[in-house]
Amino acid sequence: MIRRQPDPALERGFIVAVLAQGIDQEEELAELRELAHTALVEPIGEVVQHRTRAERRTYVGKGKLEELKRSYRESGAEVLLVDDELEPAQQRTLEDALQARVVDRTQLILDIFAQHARSAEGKLQVELAQLQYNLPRMRGMWKHLERLGGGMGSLGAGVGTRGPGESQLESDRRIARRRITLLRRRLKDLSKQRDVRRKERQRAEAPTVALAGYTNVGKSTLLNALTDAEVSVNDRLFETLDPTTRAFEHEGRRYLVTDTVGFIRRLPTELVEGFTATLEETLVADLILHVVDATASDELLDEHARAVLTILHDIGADDLPLEVVINKIDTVDALRRRRLANRFPEAVQISARTGQGLDALRERIAERFADRFEAVHLLLPYEDGGKLAELYELGAPIDEREDQPEGVYIRARLPRRELRRFASYLVAEARTEPARRAR
Repeated sequence: MIRRQPDPALERGFIVAVLAQGIDQEEELAELRELAHTALVEPIGEVVQHRTRAERRTYVGKGKLEELKRSYRESGAEVLLVDDELEPAQQRTLEDALQARVVDRTQLILDIFAQHARSAEGKLQVELAQLQYNLPRMRGMWKHLERLGGGMGSLGAGVGTRGPGESQLESDRRIARRRITLLRRRLKDLSKQRDVRRKERQRAEAPTVALAGYTNVGKSTLLNALTDAEVSVNDRLFETLDPTTRAFEHEGRRYLVTDTVGFIRRLPTELVEGFTATLEETLVADLILHVVDATASDELLDEHARAVLTILHDIGADDLPLEVVINKIDTVDALRRRRLANRFPEAVQISARTGQGLDALRERIAERFADRFEAVHLLLPYEDGGKLAELYELGAPIDEREDQPEGVYIRARLPRRELRRFASYLVAEARTEPARRAR
């Protein structure tokens, strides 16, 4: 067991974990400790049991449970943190044995999401995920009624113990289910609104780039650096929950960049299902930038990459073009940079904080979409001024505009799928030369 002096400003937490043989305890629990700090909990002690799988009812074995009870009581902790998603029966057993509040890994992550949700949609998604998590656990919330004697609502119940019992539990379950249905309906409506905004962006043919990566690798800092956005970049897990899309221009072309929620090992199913807003933005991107942390060990890089790729597969985005971007390169030495270059030979090494490598990243993004636009020369008669407005609405990169006697001369890069729409206005470069030389 590990004991630490608690920070008086934080809630005191005690960690318990069941790990397979050979798993490094320090490395395995580092993420849970970071999650705890993000949730404003200070881990002050740990009990770890090495076994093939968790005990079906008590999570830890009987002997280890006695050790946990004793250690938890002596530590003065206020909450037990479990590095797994508990079954409802396991959670109730631990709560009864320790007479303590028990928070499993999923509940901890949901709590962090609840802290960081900012938009109305983000808050709805958090509430939906929490309700889905809590629904099968609601019986435990009424367990105190069973202890009053004779059972809840049964014919043999003693005087003073008859009451709402199971009927109240079922009532609460119905309320929760109705709320889940309502939240899903509201989120579906918001999804339709996102579809409208997305179609508007697609009409402009601006390529969309999604930032994906393990939580806290610096995606929001990169979004800000690329697009001059002002997204929160506090050094906390899951700082970004709501999808944020901003634009940048490179050599006259416009690109959209979307920041997404940070991925994590064993991301709770409720969150994968609930946070469709962020995940949908990844799914409809033209390119995914997989951002990795240069400061992470090789083992962590592999583990984090597996987590990211697994979630991309789960949401159906694993067939999208992907570029690896190594961030925080300013914090490692030259030897580490060479090793990273050998490990990820095609990756762009950057520092979103200092701006190092950002020009190379913009160039790499532009290369990915070089064939999306066709260089054209257009002559739009003045009486067809509406076509000029349509051209600007497309957001097409316009390199040159000149008013000539016959109309407005435009040299631009037109989205390929719009070529037919402006075909009648296409002219050869040579046709406009005399007019421009006369100037």
